[in-house]
Amino acid sequence: MDTEAQLSKRDLSPAPAGVGERSRFVRSAAITGALRFLRSGGPWRRAGLLGAACAVFLLLLSSFVLQPFLIPSRSMEPTLQVGDRVLVSKLAYRFGRQPSRGDVIVFDGRGSFVQEDLSSDPLATLVRGAASALGLAEPAETDFVKRVVGVGGDRVVCCDRSGRLTVNGVAVKETYLHPGDAPSKVPFAVVVPQSKLFVLGDHRSASSDSRDHLGSPGGGMVPLERVIGRVNWIGWPPARWASFSPPEAFGAVHG
Repeated sequence: MDTEAQLSKRDLSPAPAGVGERSRFVRSAAITGALRFLRSGGPWRRAGLLGAACAVFLLLLSSFVLQPFLIPSRSMEPTLQVGDRVLVSKLAYRFGRQPSRGDVIVFDGRGSFVQEDLSSDPLATLVRGAASALGLAEPAETDFVKRVVGVGGDRVVCCDRSGRLTVNGVAVKETYLHPGDAPSKVPFAVVVPQSKLFVLGDHRSASSDSRDHLGSPGGGMVPLERVIGRVNWIGWPPARWASFSPPEAFGAVHG
């Protein structure tokens, strides 16, 4: 008996009547049902669904690409002021790129600026995180915005005989400092460990930064994996709109 021939004949037999039609009918019914659901609720239902879709899109955008961040304190004046909403690029340090001296960054300070908190309410944390991700609420108390002044391997000292900050022996002219502020009223000399960052606020007299946590666990050094992103723009209010480029202050620093 020619088994292969029989199998071939079976394969060529037509599908049972109505199978293709039923499949098309199910897909058509699903689409029709979805459209009927949208129409039946009127404009309020459509507006609600559209709003929900927009919120989901914005949350995804802020989670992976560009996050709004509300400035809550005076620590970065005059560069950033209380109430500014900045746009933080989460792609700035992807694909092997790392923060550079002079960058203004947002980072998670747990383990460097604040202790790890394992007792927080997960639901409250989720709600607050969603609101801050959309720029509607102040950031979490563990999130900070500062300027990078030292990267892994740098020796950062303050101050030299002229009262200036030095990095790897090179004096830095910090034109971004708050008027009247000294680079630091408290002297320090640190070597930044590899894969860590030494950060300071531009308003030194009003900033709690790496200087204040040198004796804390982590030594006030921010691990690279805790960096959320780089501040690229001030997006709100319109009168404060600005984009950022690296300052020339660190141009002569090598190492």
